[in-house]
Amino acid sequence: MRWTPGKRSANLRDLRGVSGGAKLGVGGTVILLVLSLVFGKDLLSLGLGQGVGLPGTQGERASSPEEERLVDFVSFVLDDTEAVWKQNFSRNGQTYPAPQLTVFTDSVRSGCGVGEAAMGPFYCPADRTAYIDLGFYRELKARFGAPGDFAQAYVLAHEIGHHVQNVLGIERRVRQQQSARPSERNALSVRMELQADCFAGVWAHSTAKRDLLEEGDVEEALQAASAIGDDRLQKSATGRVNPETWTHGSSAQRVAWFKRGMQGGRIEDCDTFAEGSP
Repeated sequence: MRWTPGKRSANLRDLRGVSGGAKLGVGGTVILLVLSLVFGKDLLSLGLGQGVGLPGTQGERASSPEEERLVDFVSFVLDDTEAVWKQNFSRNGQTYPAPQLTVFTDSVRSGCGVGEAAMGPFYCPADRTAYIDLGFYRELKARFGAPGDFAQAYVLAHEIGHHVQNVLGIERRVRQQQSARPSERNALSVRMELQADCFAGVWAHSTAKRDLLEEGDVEEALQAASAIGDDRLQKSATGRVNPETWTHGSSAQRVAWFKRGMQGGRIEDCDTFAEGSP
């Protein structure tokens, strides 16, 4: 992706190395993942808002020039998504309140409780903040075969997609529906996650129009979306696939909705709650 490091975003909070609470640990994460699949509930992110759905990451305690450049990159993506969504909202006569991004190590206290690096990136509606341990990107490349800066950008754009849902009131309505219809909790979660993927595609559409993409960037994002599909994660963890317990959507669904948002570039293209979707 074509980008230039600059002054870090005023909405970026750097808490690397600051402890946020007791560590869950990889073993605890595996247990929660298995229990999530057994009971059909997303126990990893329960109470922590929405995430991309990748378990088992661990953060780095020592900084490096490479890590500092990565912080510069996520800062650039954060500001770029803000500019794009402000334009989208403005066209509809609305105001877009910018979210914050917190970069942390191992664990962090959020408005939704203590977040663990092991849970992957997540968005907290209560404080309108996305959270990410940069070690996630190492895991995305090493464990899931999804390297590249645009894969990293997709992950953050997905979390910002949850912020868009929060601002539009979609997140609140879905939570109400989940409480009213517990049997549909997982299906509604899938629709919300796929919409965040589509919103990430809306941002990607803008980067393509502005000639920020380099050869292979789109493929990087699609590979990342595919790598963290529920079917692939379930198959890897248990050897079986049970669609009824999905909370984020299959690899094919995540790829399809990201592509839909990127092709159309409009909020209206991302109605995953319409009849017949996803």
